[in-house]
Amino acid sequence: MLGRSLLRRGGFRWYAPQHYVVGGGTATSALPGLLQELGCRRPLVVTDPYMVSSGKVATLGAALEEQGASYGVFSDTVPEPSTADVDGTLAAFQSGNHDGLIALGGGSPMDIAKVAGILAANGGHCRDYKFPSVVPAPGPPLVAIPTTAGTGSECTKVAVITDVQTQEKMMMAHPYLMPSGAIVDYQLSMTCPPRLTADNAIDALTHAIEAYVSRKQNPMSDAIALEAIRKLAPNLRRVWKEPGNEQGREELMYAASLAGLAFSNSSVALVHGMSRPIGAHFHVPHGMSNAMLLPAITEFSVSAAAGRDADC
Repeated sequence: MLGRSLLRRGGFRWYAPQHYVVGGGTATSALPGLLQELGCRRPLVVTDPYMVSSGKVATLGAALEEQGASYGVFSDTVPEPSTADVDGTLAAFQSGNHDGLIALGGGSPMDIAKVAGILAANGGHCRDYKFPSVVPAPGPPLVAIPTTAGTGSECTKVAVITDVQTQEKMMMAHPYLMPSGAIVDYQLSMTCPPRLTADNAIDALTHAIEAYVSRKQNPMSDAIALEAIRKLAPNLRRVWKEPGNEQGREELMYAASLAGLAFSNSSVALVHGMSRPIGAHFHVPHGMSNAMLLPAITEFSVSAAAGRDADC
């Protein structure tokens, strides 16, 4: 099914982080040099309370300080990011005179950091940049470091933020939301609990499947989506049975990142279209709502792309 003609469809354009680092231990070994390349000496780390209490932020900070960099921390984030989280991050960024951002955590800190950077550069409010609005200028350098294998936000030009006034789960999509750098270090996911591991992996699997069956697919997104699908299911089972299995964790982390690249350059579809309002109104974890919806929506839509669904 990979042979659709590009000539008929006018070609395609590909977006990815400028710097992409993969490997165990790279969060500490590669981060200082990457920030130097990006011209960033005073980053703000956007993260969650667990990353602080577990010592992961301190470990990264020590690596930065060894290279002469200073850093600040904003950790007052929640699993379903809102405009209040973005506003708090923006205030911390501006008051601390920071020149870049590090997002450490799951999809929430990464999406918050992306949008805060856009507001720092362009002003206004989150709703001003809701899709299909144009983002006039890029934000400061952003290095995204995922600690879960799910959202793939380190490799996407998309962010989803809930408006606290309207409870709308707003999608923002623009190339300027793509992080400057991504560091995919599976060792950060080793302590992820089973339920969260499963929810995130199903989110990644849904990204890959929807990227492949989307009408906006292209040959590169196809190849990457299929590779992500190939890795996700067996390694989720492996890690579920053996949470400390390093090879399984590494494969899951890499596959989730591939799935992010795939859907960011293709699109998601009806599962995510229905999952967002469920999350906004009922506060169901995103991966869980995807798992609830995926079988029914696949059954509903299979006749439109039976061959592609079969490939998955």
